[in-house]
Amino acid sequence: MHEPPARYFDRKFQLEAAKILPGQYHAAAADMVIVTVLGSCVSACLWDPVRRIGGMNHFMLPGAGDSARLGVYAMEMVMNQMLKLGADKRRLVAKVFGGANVLEGMEALNIGDQNSEFVLGFLHEEEIPVLAQDLQGNSARKVYFFPRTGKVLVKRLGGMRNDTVERRERDYLRSLDPRGGEVEIFQRP
Repeated sequence: MHEPPARYFDRKFQLEAAKILPGQYHAAAADMVIVTVLGSCVSACLWDPVRRIGGMNHFMLPGAGDSARLGVYAMEMVMNQMLKLGADKRRLVAKVFGGANVLEGMEALNIGDQNSEFVLGFLHEEEIPVLAQDLQGNSARKVYFFPRTGKVLVKRLGGMRNDTVERRERDYLRSLDPRGGEVEIFQRP
């Protein structure tokens, strides 16, 4: 079941906004903004420039499964939502963001690198051109996507690790074990 994003009025842009969290996606043909904050997660902003329909997802892990937390499902769900609104898959273009290394002690897993490679490979397989990308590095990002125009604004949240993003990603990693087990993440001394 798809959990809808939180909705609010963004005073800065004077538009309705949808804030997506890990495992969520949103598509719209409206004049609005879709917002997310990314660490090692990746978001793909897809856009049909003829129908002016856009969608964005936020996934944490590459791979397939029946959860929007996983890359394949997240990509398919946002595309399906866009198609229901009237977009044509043959016209879709993409801009992709995230994949940073923000979890201290998790560098060996390269989650951000894996997510970045996955999204680029998926879009290549689906023959969806990537018009812009800001992937990897050590900075969390706040992404603003405007589905009517296809415009994306990205704000880097500094070269230092972001405690809120790191806490959110750790909580999310713990929630991925379907048995409810703990995920232990080792900190550097």
